[in-house]
Amino acid sequence: MVFLTSALEKYFSFIDRIEPTVLFYGLLLCTWILAMWEHYLSYRQYRNFKHRRTVPTELADVMTDEQLEKSRLYAMEKIRFSQIHSIYDELEGTVLLLIGVLPWLWSTSGSILSKFGYHNYDTVQSIVFVVIMMSYSTIAGIPWSYYYHFVLEEKHGFNKQTRSFFIKDTIKKMLVTLVLTIPIFSLLLKIIQIGGDYFFIYAWAFMASMSLGIAIIYPNYIAPLFDRYEPLREGELRTSIEQLANKIHFPLAKIFVVEGSARSAHSNAYFYGFFKTKRIVLYDTLIKGYHVHEDKDEKSNDDDSRLPEKKLDKGCESDEVLAVLCHEFGHWSLSHNIINLSISFINLFVIFIIFALLFKRVGLYNAFGFTQTQPIIIGLLIIFQYVLSPYSAVLSLCLTVLSRRFEFQADNFALNLAHGDPLSRALKKLEMDNMTYPYSDYLFAKYHYSHPTVLERLKALKPKKQD
Repeated sequence: MVFLTSALEKYFSFIDRIEPTVLFYGLLLCTWILAMWEHYLSYRQYRNFKHRRTVPTELADVMTDEQLEKSRLYAMEKIRFSQIHSIYDELEGTVLLLIGVLPWLWSTSGSILSKFGYHNYDTVQSIVFVVIMMSYSTIAGIPWSYYYHFVLEEKHGFNKQTRSFFIKDTIKKMLVTLVLTIPIFSLLLKIIQIGGDYFFIYAWAFMASMSLGIAIIYPNYIAPLFDRYEPLREGELRTSIEQLANKIHFPLAKIFVVEGSARSAHSNAYFYGFFKTKRIVLYDTLIKGYHVHEDKDEKSNDDDSRLPEKKLDKGCESDEVLAVLCHEFGHWSLSHNIINLSISFINLFVIFIIFALLFKRVGLYNAFGFTQTQPIIIGLLIIFQYVLSPYSAVLSLCLTVLSRRFEFQADNFALNLAHGDPLSRALKKLEMDNMTYPYSDYLFAKYHYSHPTVLERLKALKPKKQD
């Protein structure tokens, strides 16, 4: 450990020899290079969407030319919106940095505290700084989120939210985020302040513990604040899931259905939990003809709520839902979640080592306008968001490649348990229900898609299905 930190210390010492202005524009240029690469990939994808094609052979039994065209137009509008939003965010972020918003905001946070008699309380000032930034980010994002849900998604039949639901949801998200963020950041800053030379080990252990803690409490206590859950009702599907779980020794504790249709017509399924307390969650939009029971008290207290307009021809049959879950069981059986969790912890340890080597370098703070003080929170922001951006981009690509490999393996797991045919049918139905355009630019897909395209997955399932 000492050898590693010494080697990295020498490597990063060049930062002290760079002029602050050069360092600032160098880091800013790096973020723009990464952004332009993303825009280039999106342009390739947009050009792919503009090219009209015929229905692929693999989907000919479920998709018409008209449906293909609708999915193409939907995909075009989504990527166009994404690009406009991305460009705006990049320009906004650059302008704010150039006019010195970070030093001003830090100074303003101190001024607010001084009015209440608090002076030189870096941790409290950091919390005020974070609250202001999060509040601004939430408010600035509302118009974009509103347009996405109530214009783009509404136009294509996916948005099921009401405006009051949207407003309440936004407020709840912000409050929950603040409630979680403030104590975690406060403790992290304190650990960095008093942890000594090897504070990064304690900081890593703390953040890793917090990650696990949130993963445990979120589905049980936080998620129900936003969506309605109910146990999956007795019937063929529930019995089949329990039998499959028992067959592969999956430690199933409970099966829930979440009212995803109150938000969107998109569908999903997942499981969560540690050790012998695994829980399965199915979106009601995944199950054909399923409705979460209406809460009459909640309904009467919300004048603007409405019963989701769920089409009876949407969703999957019981054997297809079971195949989707068999795919999810494959991730568990093949330890994909454990591998991903291990990678995330290793990555967290690496970036805290890098932070420990960099956060005391005055040049970094000077580059962003902090000439009189070096707040830890600013060091975290500069290093995590700007210095580590190339590393984060490379890691993201590697994890995306790994994720696609895991998806193929999970499909194969379902195939080996004789669920290949219903899984193929389910993939086709989900493609149709989510109005996903089946053709993608090769480079865009390789860089961004955490899942293989449906055509790739069907192709991988087809040969063995014929054996």
